[in-house]
Amino acid sequence: QEQVVESGGGLVQAGGSLRLSCTASGLIFDYTARRYCMAWFRQAPGKEREGLASSDQDGDTRYANSVKGRFTISEDSANHTLYLQMSSLRPDDTAMYYCAAGTSGACITIQRYYAGRLDLEDATPKFGRWGQGTQVTVSS
Repeated sequence: QEQVVESGGGLVQAGGSLRLSCTASGLIFDYTARRYCMAWFRQAPGKEREGLASSDQDGDTRYANSVKGRFTISEDSANHTLYLQMSSLRPDDTAMYYCAAGTSGACITIQRYYAGRLDLEDATPKFGRWGQGTQVTVSS
């Protein structure tokens, strides 16, 4: 069964840190072929979904400008787990955070989004599986 599950959200004070985890399983996470893309997104109430960071099968990581320098994406391939280490959190980081998995081509399009050359709607069709999200709330 193809599945993506996020965890690690919670309530944290401004300036604090939090680490999110994403576990993927099933056919979508084809470690044998070693061609995949994983990424983190978030959506705050009343706002559009935002792409944050991505990582491909070669460990190439990219970030949106809004989180560059504060968030770090990493992967534990042995345990099929993706992480998002978040530091210097601000109240405007409050959102539902989602993990998504797709083909290696998904990283190409999401990188164009990070560069401002593609809308998120056009950048995410190749992310075939999404998790249910984990809530992050940053208090001031």
